[in-house]
Amino acid sequence: MDLGELNNLTLDDIGEWPSWLKGLLTLLLCVLVVAGGYFYHIEDLKWDLDQAKKEEAALRQEFKDKQDKAVNLEAYREQLKEIKESFGAMLRQLPDKTEVASLLVDVSQTGLAAGLEFELFQPEPEVKRDFYAELPIKIRVVGTYHQFGEFVSGLATLPRIVTVHDVRIHRSRGGDKLVMEMTAKTYRYLEE
Repeated sequence: MDLGELNNLTLDDIGEWPSWLKGLLTLLLCVLVVAGGYFYHIEDLKWDLDQAKKEEAALRQEFKDKQDKAVNLEAYREQLKEIKESFGAMLRQLPDKTEVASLLVDVSQTGLAAGLEFELFQPEPEVKRDFYAELPIKIRVVGTYHQFGEFVSGLATLPRIVTVHDVRIHRSRGGDKLVMEMTAKTYRYLEE
């Protein structure tokens, strides 16, 4: 059969086609079925594989993070122990209700030891915060600049926490001394 006869072939007489042409059509049909199967089924499997690879990478990273934490677990425990000890030490620096009076005496004694003259020493009502309470004390003292520095340094060395806020320094009416107005705050831990 020559190639000119291919023009005369119709689908009605497919059984009389040459066997090499039927084989070629069968091969072409097989290729189309395989290609269709690939794009239909294999592409879904590739997508699933890509998702599995991403999940694997995320799990590997999670494992690495947890492994890093596990390796440092003893260091974390030691750090937690140090934090608890530090917190306990800080709590001991906060007076309880019975120690507030002695702390007020310590603050006034520190000012007198620095050579200051108290014009005002007025404890105000407690202000409750999250886990502690502030006890503000309005203070007005008369003295020299160096005496003020000695007083504030003395407050910093007290065994209890005392902070200084709203400091104002101005000349006294006579003009030879200075007046310092401030709020000293001490703190008390609120028991649960």
